[in-house]
Amino acid sequence: MDYGYSRCSTNEGKQDINRQVRELRAAGAQEIFMEYEHGDAKVKSQQAQMFAAAQAGDTIIVLEVSRLARSTQQLCEIIEVVREKRLRLVIVGSMTLDCREGLSDPMSEAFLQMAGVFSQLELAMIRSRVRSGMANAKAKGKQIGRPQRTAESIPAIFLRHYPAYKNGQLNISELARVCDLSRTTVYKYLSLLEG
Repeated sequence: MDYGYSRCSTNEGKQDINRQVRELRAAGAQEIFMEYEHGDAKVKSQQAQMFAAAQAGDTIIVLEVSRLARSTQQLCEIIEVVREKRLRLVIVGSMTLDCREGLSDPMSEAFLQMAGVFSQLELAMIRSRVRSGMANAKAKGKQIGRPQRTAESIPAIFLRHYPAYKNGQLNISELARVCDLSRTTVYKYLSLLEG
């Protein structure tokens, strides 16, 4: 069986996992496990399910080392699983680690580990740039994070229906529904108005 593994940090549209799925299918993946998790997350449930399902002789296909792991330690653990389960790991267009005979080619394993080091370095550099950008924005007086809510920032639709809530004509759920807001947001607006 040829398994594909695709991973994006989020499923909120910032990254398109469908591109990975298409390319994995083109590379021969019969079943694809899709993960929405950060690369250095310690627990990747879909990845764990894929390795649990894989049997000796099966192939794991990924597009990039960084999709598999963003930590050298995690990548070394994956290499060990590939070796122990006698799998073949294919990084499309770059390298293959074939452990189906119980052994791995030392050169392929070393190149894979080096790719893992660069993947971890890339993540560290991205985080460093983000921290630097946030510090720079903060130094320029920009607010970092979500803006603070004030009574003046409450939307007009909420203020229009608020008297009906106060008179007992609407409960919290109904107020949230007519204003198209979550109950949590309604509670925040109520605390601003009544607190």
